Amino acid sequence: MVLYLPVVLILAGLIFDFATPARFTAAPLFAAAPLVAAPFYPLLGTILVASVSLAAELGVEVYNNALGRAESLTELLTVVIVSVLAIFINGVVRRSGARLASARIIAETAQRAVLPRPAERIGGLRVAARYEAAQEGAFIGGDLFAVQDTPYGVRLVVGDVRGKGLEAVEAVAVLIGTFREAAEQESSLEGVAQRLERALTREGTRRDGLDAFEGFTTAVLAEIPYGEGVVRLVNRGHPEPLMMTGDGDVRMLAPTNAALPLGMSELGAWPDRAEQAEYPSGSTLLFYTDGLTEARNSQGVFYLPRERLTGQTFQGPDELLQELIDDVRLHTGGGNQDDMALLAVSRPDEGRRERPGMPTVAPAPATPIAPVIP
Repeated sequence: MVLYLPVVLILAGLIFDFATPARFTAAPLFAAAPLVAAPFYPLLGTILVASVSLAAELGVEVYNNALGRAESLTELLTVVIVSVLAIFINGVVRRSGARLASARIIAETAQRAVLPRPAERIGGLRVAARYEAAQEGAFIGGDLFAVQDTPYGVRLVVGDVRGKGLEAVEAVAVLIGTFREAAEQESSLEGVAQRLERALTREGTRRDGLDAFEGFTTAVLAEIPYGEGVVRLVNRGHPEPLMMTGDGDVRMLAPTNAALPLGMSELGAWPDRAEQAEYPSGSTLLFYTDGLTEARNSQGVFYLPRERLTGQTFQGPDELLQELIDDVRLHTGGGNQDDMALLAVSRPDEGRRERPGMPTVAPAPATPIAPVIP
């Protein structure tokens, strides 16, 4: 609609001038047309609107036999000056738009380098991941996810670094790099968690204190062994994952004992202990950061993913995440206050498959997890 406004202004000016006595002028309408076009039209379009506006003003003055008057010359000069200003504004807007587009491309490239989206199929599982920034136009922040196909099964991590900005992004890069290496090398999920703990402690010391390196990170690590219908979890102070079965039932996989987030070993050290839950065919695991559970509507009511998802079924993990994101936007009115990372992993109905060419590794014993919270 805005694109037609310059034409409407010029036509309205012509009608006004022809329908009113000569002492009334439509010069403000002719002058406004190129100004309206400047931020929305390309350069040639703005020049064309300015030329038509100037021609319309000149034609009206000729029609009224007023070309030699001082008032007419002033009106013509006004349209000329405003037209030149509109062309200048158009150039500024185009240069700013080019810089903004370049910044967005750089930010998106950085996100893909630091936080690449996992493949749709990993180790026979269907995988989908989304990162939703709270700030429009932002691409990277402190939420993280990674999925790795390893000799021990499919391993993954979802976490949330305390804080914002470049320091949080640096912490994300360190954690994901450490996870990818540890997931291939460590025989137990507890060992992976300890590697992440040491990486944060090391970086905090190198940067003169943990507070300089964002302090701590909540995280949940998972291991899905090949050929077994189970999932093993180590939760370090992170929101509990959800297990969605094929019949619409949703269970929360809560740890038996609470644990401190990563990077808080100064406050105390407790041995990590993986806990195990059934993961039947046709089920989907949903991992998320607190941007999901802390999303509030205008009345301050928090979003409750378990209640919203209970009774629903989805064709795949990508459809689940899209529906979830749309539902959160509807709940909040599009005004989420925190970044949100989502990771969904589905076990297909057609049966579990071994990873081709990979040796079977005996898993470390795990404590059964109590999956349901009433």
